[in-house]
Amino acid sequence: MKIAIIASKKDPAGMNIAESLKRLYPFKATNSKFEKEPICELGSASIYITETDSVYCENIDKKIEADLFIFATKHQSQTKIPSLSAHAPGNWGKAEFGGKDRKLCIAPANYLKEAIIQLEKLNTLGFEVVQECTHHGPYLEKPAMFIEIGSSEEQWGNKEAGKIIAEVIYYLVTNEIPDYKTALGIGGLHTTTNFKKIVMKTDIALGHACPKYNLENLDEEMLEQALIKSIRPADIVILDWKGLKEHKQKIVDLLKNRDYTRTDKF
Repeated sequence: MKIAIIASKKDPAGMNIAESLKRLYPFKATNSKFEKEPICELGSASIYITETDSVYCENIDKKIEADLFIFATKHQSQTKIPSLSAHAPGNWGKAEFGGKDRKLCIAPANYLKEAIIQLEKLNTLGFEVVQECTHHGPYLEKPAMFIEIGSSEEQWGNKEAGKIIAEVIYYLVTNEIPDYKTALGIGGLHTTTNFKKIVMKTDIALGHACPKYNLENLDEEMLEQALIKSIRPADIVILDWKGLKEHKQKIVDLLKNRDYTRTDKF
C-alpha cells in the first residue's frame, strides 16, 4: 500500500510533524519534487510538502499516486485545550472549509482506530486524545485521514507533540493494520467522546461520525455515503442516544427504512 503523508507550509503543526518524521526516521529525499519541494521516501510511504492549506488540497489524489492520504496538520479550537486528534474529512452539509457540499471522503476506520490507540500509548504530555467527527475538506476519492496537534499556536510548535504524531504516523506506515469491524457513529459531541470508549475497549473502529449539530443534514443520501465510504463499509451503526436530542425519531426511521438491524445505542 502506498501512503502519502501531506504537510502544508502554511501550517506550523504540519511542518513540525514533517520535520520530526525526517529527523527521527530514515526518510530519504528523492530527485522528484512536489510543488518545488523534494519528495522524501521511506519504503512505501512518502512525505509531500504543499503550498496549500491542507483543507483546500482538493483532488490531491489526482496529483499523487497513493492508496491512503494522511494529512499532518494543526487543530484549532476556541477552547484551546491541548489535544492530539485524528478524524476523517468530509462535509455533512455546506462546505465551509474545503471539500464539497454534502460529500464525504473514504474513511480509513482501521487506521483511525490504530492512530487513537497509539496516541494514547505515546501521549507523554497529558494532552486530550480525540477522534473527532467527520468535518471539513479537502475532497478526495481515495481514503484519507487527518492527524493533528491542537489547539493553539502554543501547542502547534511543541516539539514533543510533533514527535508523538510522527511516531504514530511511522507506526501506521510500517505496520500491518488489523481489519477491525467498522462503525458509523451518529449523535453526540464533535469530539465523539462516547464513541471513543467503544473504540478503545472493543474490536470496533469508528469511520465516519455525524455529531448532533449536523443531524439536520443527515438524510438517506448522506446515510448511504456514511455507511459505504470507508475502507471497510460499516458493519454496525452506533447511536449516542442522548446525543440525538430532538432527532431521535428521524434517525430511527432512517435506519428502519434501510432495514439496518445491526444498530447499537447507549
